[in-house]
Amino acid sequence: MPIPEEVTGDEIDKDVRQELQSLPKTLAEDVARNLVMVARLLDEDPEAAYGYSRVALRLASRVAAVREAAGFAAYANQKYGEALAEFRAARRMTGSVELWPVMADCERGLGRPEKALDMAGAPEVHKLDKAGQVEMRLVAAGARRDMGQLDAAIVTLQSPELASHSVQSWTARLRYAYADALLAAGREQEAREWFAKAVESDRDGSTDASDRLAELDGVEFMDALNENEDEGRGETESGSGVERASAEDGDEDGDED
Repeated sequence: MPIPEEVTGDEIDKDVRQELQSLPKTLAEDVARNLVMVARLLDEDPEAAYGYSRVALRLASRVAAVREAAGFAAYANQKYGEALAEFRAARRMTGSVELWPVMADCERGLGRPEKALDMAGAPEVHKLDKAGQVEMRLVAAGARRDMGQLDAAIVTLQSPELASHSVQSWTARLRYAYADALLAAGREQEAREWFAKAVESDRDGSTDASDRLAELDGVEFMDALNENEDEGRGETESGSGVERASAEDGDEDGDED
């Protein structure tokens, strides 16, 4: 796959660069450049990121960082079985528990929420840092919802991290998940309060909490382009009024339904 000339491979994290030192220099550079492309495209073009990850994997399958990158690329493309296999491989190589929450989420993606819950109660969770423990809580709550256990999902998300006034990188997502669970349980007023709190803490726009809050408040956003097109259409139809009359008849029928 083509890689822009300005991508040198030096952009990768220093820890990953250190891992690649076990490879011949030219090979390490090729792998690094592909890993850079994976990181750049993972959010905006997951399919392309997946392609670059497969190239890196073909070149250096014994490097943990490559297996991890391949796992995230597969995960972004909802290839959960493949992602889980790559994450497991990376974990065997490093011995780290860092990937435990996303591995559990892969189990959810494979339709095995019970397995995800088992992982949420495993000793590995206690070895995670605070961010990892919050991720694990989010996965566990999601698994509860997969199983139709809304009340249990809500209880799972109730935690000191949720109640804290301190804003961390995961705060908005935790508050959003709690609000969404409340709304699914029919507790609309509480959900509105927590969507508002999610908006307050969402500094990088990682959620659509503001849109959800506006929806609950009955605010409708008009697309300016579509609005202009509608106005232009109205002007061209004003001569006969046939199409407009038909549309109005359709609206009346819709109101009766």
